Amino acid sequence: MIPQLPLLGAAVHPCVLQLSATPRGARLGRLLAIEQLRAWGVPWERPERILDELLANAVTHGRVPGRDFRLALAVHPTGTVRIEVTDTRYDRMPDPTTGGRGLAIVEELADCWGVVTGPPPWKTVYAEVSPYRAPAPAPETHDSVDRATDARETAAHEVMERTEERNPPTHPPTDRT
Repeated sequence: MIPQLPLLGAAVHPCVLQLSATPRGARLGRLLAIEQLRAWGVPWERPERILDELLANAVTHGRVPGRDFRLALAVHPTGTVRIEVTDTRYDRMPDPTTGGRGLAIVEELADCWGVVTGPPPWKTVYAEVSPYRAPAPAPETHDSVDRATDARETAAHEVMERTEERNPPTHPPTDRT
């Protein structure tokens, strides 16, 4: 049996699933967790992205053939959602400095996250997220080169409009049929 961390105090009916450590198991876990959040009436968009990353990591980096992983989900009365994914690769700890984008996404979206090692061979990666928190503002989509290019294009368009105003065509365009 996979050990379980104590969930948030006074959690609303925690949901615990044991799933096969395969892409199909990760997909099923994500779908069931989203349905559970919907049933609890909790906004699921931010927790969904965290679930995607933690479940993908469990089946990619935490997989041991023949062993399952566990997904636990709970909601605190304050609305904070706690997601726990337990796998059987305690020897492979998550490291956000290795350049993977998955943990960077978790770090950006979660209020807090971490790893707890259990008795060998288990480790649990957890994240807590308040789905009611406003998302961070979107970054500026144009860099300075794009802004300069846009400014040049706008200036060129304005110059052409002024030139046409000052120098109208001398004869109307002809239609060739």
